Amino acid sequence: MLDKFRALSLSHKTAPVQIRELIALDDQSIHSILLKLKEFFSLQDALILSTCNRTEVYYRHELDLSAEIIKLIGLEKGIVDVVNYSEYFEIFDKDQEAILRLFRVAMGLEAQVVGDIQISNQVKRSYQASADLDMAGPFLHRLMHTVFFTNKRIVQETAFRDGAASLSYAAIELIESLTANTYQPRILLIGVGEIGEDVAKNMVHLPEAKVKITNRTQSKAELIAAEMGFEVVPFQECHQAMQEADVIVSSIRRSEPFITKELISQFEIQSYKLLVDLSVPRSIETSVEEIPGVVLYNVDNITSKATEALEKRLAAIPQVEQIIEETIVEFAGWKKEMMVSPTINKLKQSLEQIRQEELARFLKNASEKEIEVIDKITKSMMQKVLKVPVVQLKAACKRDEAEEMIEFISDLFDLDKIQEEK
Repeated sequence: MLDKFRALSLSHKTAPVQIRELIALDDQSIHSILLKLKEFFSLQDALILSTCNRTEVYYRHELDLSAEIIKLIGLEKGIVDVVNYSEYFEIFDKDQEAILRLFRVAMGLEAQVVGDIQISNQVKRSYQASADLDMAGPFLHRLMHTVFFTNKRIVQETAFRDGAASLSYAAIELIESLTANTYQPRILLIGVGEIGEDVAKNMVHLPEAKVKITNRTQSKAELIAAEMGFEVVPFQECHQAMQEADVIVSSIRRSEPFITKELISQFEIQSYKLLVDLSVPRSIETSVEEIPGVVLYNVDNITSKATEALEKRLAAIPQVEQIIEETIVEFAGWKKEMMVSPTINKLKQSLEQIRQEELARFLKNASEKEIEVIDKITKSMMQKVLKVPVVQLKAACKRDEAEEMIEFISDLFDLDKIQEEK
């Protein structure tokens, strides 16, 4: 039986956030599970992707290991009844289905925000983790480099990655553009509810920024700050932090404005102060813009940009899918050749072994010149004998009958006893 590329996925489309959080794997857990897959199942190709929206395992094996992998995840996470969560996993048991799934995920077609640029980097990190453990063989290496090449084509040839297509992404993009000339801009994020938390996690795209966060419930701010490496400001010290910040992002729920013109007018503004209001109802008085050096953006300003970008991305989906289809067809050609190459190598080794044995048997008393001529003749004969089965194997690939042909030739030449040379 030949190895097949397979996948299992738990994502925002199949499981609520409570389940996704329970199953999510950190780097250490991924490392541990990869090692167990290598040890227990002798896997040479395996990749684990775990983000806030999905936990997916891609692997190459002759058997469907999805039940075993779910149990390994449960063991790693300390979930005794993990089998009860099996219904949340989607299984991709066919080669082409699993390959297409990886492409769609890596390109951002399956993301909550279509075209999410983060997913591409997350896939690269997952691949690196596999490669570091020698769990990326020739198949996965070729597949992943094909994925990266496809991503490059999509960036260059389509509008699929243009602009920020979510409120939090658009806010980060706005901050990045307006602070481009500021060395290590100081950012204060007020409120880490659903939107605030999303903004905090996307601050990863502002690596030079010095970020502080504050929240009424300090424990939540501390949890996010610990994950992202930010500083926490006690909520009662918020005004002082606002004074020091170049950028204030407000995502706080109140019935009346939290940041007023009167408050901001008390601050000494050296060059500028960018205020971003992500609250509904609004938490920043619109009149703050009357203060010199103050620039205010609200949800409507930012959402219009995000909506426009999302529409462009959605319009580009057919083009993206066409590029993926073309790439997978090319990859399938290579995969078919790869499928038969071990059999071809074994056949060559088998015939070469016979040739060498017969030469040793009959050329004991032959001269150097005679050995040279006979060696050349027998090599030529071997190549001609090889030609027909090799052509037949490659033709069987194109007809999707390679497995049957491999089995037939292996039996005919007793190739199972041959160990393929590395």
